[in-house]
Amino acid sequence: MQDTARISVSSLQHTLLETWRNYYQLTKPRIIPLLLITTAASMWIASEGNIDPILLLVTLTGGTLAAASAQTLNCIYDLDIDYAMVRTRKRPLPSGKVQPRHALIFALILAGLSFGLLTQFANLQAALLAMMGIVFYMVVYTHILKRNTPQNIVIGGAAGSIPPLVGWAAVTGELSWAAWLLFALIFLWTPPHFWALALMIREDYATVNVPMLPVVEGEKATTVQIWIYSLLVVPVSLLLIYPLGVCGAVYGVFAVVLGGVFLQKAWVLHQNPQDLPLAKSMFKYSILYMMVLCTGMVIDSLPITHQMVQACTGHLETLMGMVLNMS
Repeated sequence: MQDTARISVSSLQHTLLETWRNYYQLTKPRIIPLLLITTAASMWIASEGNIDPILLLVTLTGGTLAAASAQTLNCIYDLDIDYAMVRTRKRPLPSGKVQPRHALIFALILAGLSFGLLTQFANLQAALLAMMGIVFYMVVYTHILKRNTPQNIVIGGAAGSIPPLVGWAAVTGELSWAAWLLFALIFLWTPPHFWALALMIREDYATVNVPMLPVVEGEKATTVQIWIYSLLVVPVSLLLIYPLGVCGAVYGVFAVVLGGVFLQKAWVLHQNPQDLPLAKSMFKYSILYMMVLCTGMVIDSLPITHQMVQACTGHLETLMGMVLNMS
């Protein structure tokens, strides 16, 4: 009898764990950390390095819930595509492990939790922006653009650019020019990031008739667009230093070095449009670029960084004065 009870408990635990895994996979968790990093960087800049840790935790949790809701809704909408592609056929919905109705309830609960959490502990503007991200991603990108135009990711990329706005609004209760510049930076970064991935899996998109740029225009045209957008990303990243002045020299070093590598990889891919390893390298580096760039924003915003820069500047001025006096 005891053995039977232990088997039943073990079976229940296994079932619960499997269920948790299935719903967790619906949220496409690998996508979310990058969204959170851009949110956190925005909050650190907005607070000038003096971020409230509770507000940070609440905002990142609310952002996670909103992103998870959007991704789950996307899985429901794209069920037919996911079933047709071998790469995605084993996902929870096409494999039948989760029913669409249950996934919809799960997504709505996540969105409700996100809105309630952000409204209660941040502010209404941040909560509304998070909900706007869900609506834009589902209605504008997934429903209107994704299956109808090769420019889908260009306009649809605005959905992934909203997290910095959420973070800025959570800290300040408003949206400044700096917040919108962060939005623009991610908006411009998204096409080269996503098109590099699309080059790698263009056959999957062709199979299900999704008009991604590599499918419709080919590899050469896609790498040209990647190069053009890369040329826009790097100078836009420097506008945080001048004229906005919300970031300083430390961030500038990050932006110049990372941007130089970004341009180099985009140019090499442009010269070799059918080289899939180069496309993979570009895709992976684009993720690293945004993560480390945001890290540079955080480091630059810290009070201790400002103190160190001021001290170094003071020492340099003293040294220059001594040199001039000697001459």
